[in-house]
Amino acid sequence: MAGTLEGIRVIDFGQYMAGPMAAMLLGDHGADVVRVDPPGGPRWDTPANATWNRNKRSIVLDLKTDADRETARQLVASADVVIENFRPGVMDRLGLGAEAMTAINPRLVYCSLPGFGSDDPRSQVRAWEGVVGAATGAYRASHTTQGRPVYTVIPYGSAYAAFLCAVSVAMALNARARSGLGQRVEMPLFDATFSVVGARGLLVDGKPEQEPAFNWSRQLPCKDAPWFMYVANNKKFEAFIRSIGMDQWREAKLPPQQLAQKFDEIMRTRTAKEWEDIVAQIGSEGVICHTSAEWLQHPQALQSQIIAEYDDPQLGRFRGPGINTRLSVTPGSVRNPRPKLDAHRAQILQDLRRSTPAAAPAAGEELRAAMQGVKVVDLCIVLAGPTCGRTLAEFGADVIKIDSPHTRTVLRHNDINRAKRSILIDLKTKEGLEIFWKLVEQADVVLQNFRGGVAEKLGIGYEQVRARRPDIVYGSMNTFGHIGPYAMRPGHEQIGQAVSGMQVRYGSAKPATAPFAANDYGTGLMACYGVALALLHRRRTGQGQFVDSALAYTATMLQSALLQGHEGKQWNEPHGQEALGSGPLDRLYQANDGWLFLAARGDELTQCPALADLAGRRGADLERALEERLRTRTVAAWVEALTQAGIGAHRVAPDLVDLMTDPLVQARGLAITRDHEGFGPITTTAPGVRMSRTPVTVGRPAPRPGSDAASVLAEIGMAGELGRLVREGVIAVDGVKAGC
Repeated sequence: MAGTLEGIRVIDFGQYMAGPMAAMLLGDHGADVVRVDPPGGPRWDTPANATWNRNKRSIVLDLKTDADRETARQLVASADVVIENFRPGVMDRLGLGAEAMTAINPRLVYCSLPGFGSDDPRSQVRAWEGVVGAATGAYRASHTTQGRPVYTVIPYGSAYAAFLCAVSVAMALNARARSGLGQRVEMPLFDATFSVVGARGLLVDGKPEQEPAFNWSRQLPCKDAPWFMYVANNKKFEAFIRSIGMDQWREAKLPPQQLAQKFDEIMRTRTAKEWEDIVAQIGSEGVICHTSAEWLQHPQALQSQIIAEYDDPQLGRFRGPGINTRLSVTPGSVRNPRPKLDAHRAQILQDLRRSTPAAAPAAGEELRAAMQGVKVVDLCIVLAGPTCGRTLAEFGADVIKIDSPHTRTVLRHNDINRAKRSILIDLKTKEGLEIFWKLVEQADVVLQNFRGGVAEKLGIGYEQVRARRPDIVYGSMNTFGHIGPYAMRPGHEQIGQAVSGMQVRYGSAKPATAPFAANDYGTGLMACYGVALALLHRRRTGQGQFVDSALAYTATMLQSALLQGHEGKQWNEPHGQEALGSGPLDRLYQANDGWLFLAARGDELTQCPALADLAGRRGADLERALEERLRTRTVAAWVEALTQAGIGAHRVAPDLVDLMTDPLVQARGLAITRDHEGFGPITTTAPGVRMSRTPVTVGRPAPRPGSDAASVLAEIGMAGELGRLVREGVIAVDGVKAGC
């Protein structure tokens, strides 16, 4: 079947990662992506271009020349979508900026992905990934580094800007289908990273949530070399710890250190594979902590096709990331490999000569939000699924969040259930199911992230819902996807990290949990992208479909800069808790009052008077010299000097409290403090997407669980039934706590 975006033309000016990945996500679902490269090819010559530039056509244009700028202008004038990730002002100076091009082509969706936003005082800072990572707390110290920041090669800023760009473009195309008009979208990498900070940055009355004295979810040593990741946040936790005798030590109230020692001793009695099989049989959560190289060979990765084999004109045959978001009727696909540079020049220019100027848009609806009028029933728990619902709500959907009245606490409620309405329904009762079906009758979208088979047992699986509502868009998120040997296994964020290599990369000899819940939030965003595509398809055809995304899919895409398995591949990227960067000119350095990240290219040190004498040095000699020199001044002094010299630099945010209370962050609306019932002031992250016609909004604070029962029931003709339903235990209006 054709992809949802067939017939949509995208002009991809992106360089490095964010822009090319965003355009790839659109191309994977059928868009005709025209990649514009400068003479000499992409600015970053990396094997990852084999992934990011698949499903594209190639033309080389020198935007410094009048003729090629005119060609670029004509391409944009005839396009549906533009993606660029230059610093603010660059495209304007070329005559290709959003204001000029949307005036020529009012149907154009123009998406900019700068490092820092156009209204950010740092807009002209050279925002390499390391600079953005330093600014957003991605390199903060871990438990084991005694205040020293830890570099990670996972590019959270670039990846999340790409995810959010794809979501925003799909939303803007939905809005255009109704209003006839395109719009400008800006998604700075700095702002995008707050979507992955998420609940880790939440502050209650200005303070972060306290860590538990002992965390049962942990990496554990085994009889053989591999480590094992066990996660306790599931119903089978008690069965597992009883089966291994750990319950007696818990009940003996051993101090945390001794309890950890006992746990380690027990786990060393078997191999990691034996433990994985035991945990799977019990139905609890645990996997071997694999390397990324092992993930490329893993049966689940291959059978779910999140890792597949491809041909590439440069790499030859290689294994790499597959399709992230899956749709049942209009599935994504890798149709074509990365093209050779300028391979489609003649074809693209011929298409341009045949094209006609964009028609004036027909009068359409006036929209306040892209998802205005869309109704969503959200059955999801914890992070990934509720993030999909929350994102739809931020884009204007009316989202009804259903939780069980038998739940003690709605975990992460104040983070992921803002902008929604809340009702507590016992779906295991006959009348509870009847209420669900009445809500579905009015809904456009149903979301769930139950383990495989649970929704079907409740009678609310996709086929069961589809039988009543053939046009429903049904989103499902889980850990491993819906096919493959691990498809029925439960899991949380840590499981996705462990199985795919993220934990080994961050911890090295002893795996460590990465600094953000990136798989959870990313899976929610990618499911939201799929839902937006499915709604666009439904608008054209009246046909609903099944959408799925998974933590393991997102973990693969987050590592797409590294996951190309080909002849001669070397797994030599920076890793472990000692990592400070990728080289002398791209790493963390200590000043005399804190840490900063320096990102320079070539001989750029010559442009900074305070460092110019070091420009001739190389390798370890340069690294030592920079370490000594940078300790002589404050962070602020060095950042100012380096920025004035045109070199990328930024202070390292030492922790997430520092980030969330930063006056600039708060002024930009990326961290907001509001009163929450029962808690007082809570600070949460807020969406960073800027859309010119259909603005994204943070929505109201998360309501007290169950507090919207009356209004929800009234909409389905049951306004007078609330009291009876509460008495009969079908609905609850209190008794369930809101978790932070």
